[in-house]
Amino acid sequence: MPFAKMLAVPCFLVLFMLAGCKREIVPEAFFPRSAHEAYAHSLEQAGLHLTALGRDWIEAGEQALERAVEVPLPFEEAFYWDSRMAEAGAYRFFVKRGVRVEVKILVQSTDSLLLFADLFRETGDSLIQRFHVATADEKNHRLVFEPRRDSYYALRLQPELLRGGRFVVNIREVPSIGFPVQGKNSRSIASFFGDPRDGGTRDHHGVDIFAPRHTPVLAPANASVTRVGEGDIGGRYVWLYDSKRSMHLYFAHLETQEVERGDEVLAGQLIGTVGNTGNARTTAPHLHFGIYSHGPIDPYHFIAETDTVPRRISGDTILLGKMVRTKQWVAVKNSPARNSTSLDTLMSDFMVKVVALTGEKYRVELPN
Repeated sequence: MPFAKMLAVPCFLVLFMLAGCKREIVPEAFFPRSAHEAYAHSLEQAGLHLTALGRDWIEAGEQALERAVEVPLPFEEAFYWDSRMAEAGAYRFFVKRGVRVEVKILVQSTDSLLLFADLFRETGDSLIQRFHVATADEKNHRLVFEPRRDSYYALRLQPELLRGGRFVVNIREVPSIGFPVQGKNSRSIASFFGDPRDGGTRDHHGVDIFAPRHTPVLAPANASVTRVGEGDIGGRYVWLYDSKRSMHLYFAHLETQEVERGDEVLAGQLIGTVGNTGNARTTAPHLHFGIYSHGPIDPYHFIAETDTVPRRISGDTILLGKMVRTKQWVAVKNSPARNSTSLDTLMSDFMVKVVALTGEKYRVELPN
């Protein structure tokens, strides 16, 4: 890992160099982007990257990302790492902008250890590039992030050298902001982002949430009130600005407005009530809710509830880390997802090593 570079030589040094002085390499200060990178650098500083185990550790971290297992969310897996081996693993999953992804790792080890959990955003198709975006808390082994764009992400887990044990990783996604109509959920949305309006001359830049008149409209996040007014199209409206996410939130067709420009509101605070003012006079009362950030954004995934409970691990955890024989013919697939591809079929009495469990499925290493 290079951490030195040749500095540009000022013109007044050229005379000395011509006279036979040597040009020196000045090392650049090393600033790690993550605890994993800092640990790898410490191995280099100690010369351990030249040992077989040190090389294996570095290679394991690199190969884990290349061999990341694609998983559906929510997802939970129990796995075992041998402290005598240089181990690492990675999971790959697709996330839409608007959700918040929460990662929790339970460490079941007799020894205290450093566990590095890093998240990378993937770009490209044929040639995938990865950009580090988040690192889990070292004490609680938790990671929370909100993607700024729809993308694949890879979560890499790796313990420090000569540490292992049993682990459980839980990955789930939840809405990043609250639902804006009290007592309602996504089933109350009857008109969606992109639906045609005015005979197809324009698109719907939000979602319509139907509820009885005077149902409370709530601030989905901590925000500032930037505008309160009334127009021919939106009727009585309120604009909020969510500075944490750099988003403008728009609430239209309100019956009443319960805030004023300049107010600071907290998530869940009353800002108005459902109505049908403006061009919604001929429709049932509903809230038009929109999100804007350099243009309109589909607000659905920001507020719609998700499945947060992964399949219960029902396999035998005693088998983790052990060699076992299959009792019958079994299918081998490339992923625990329902639409995974079948790779092979193992006949009965075939030897495999159980490395992880998710739901009723076993992740195994084959002899080859």
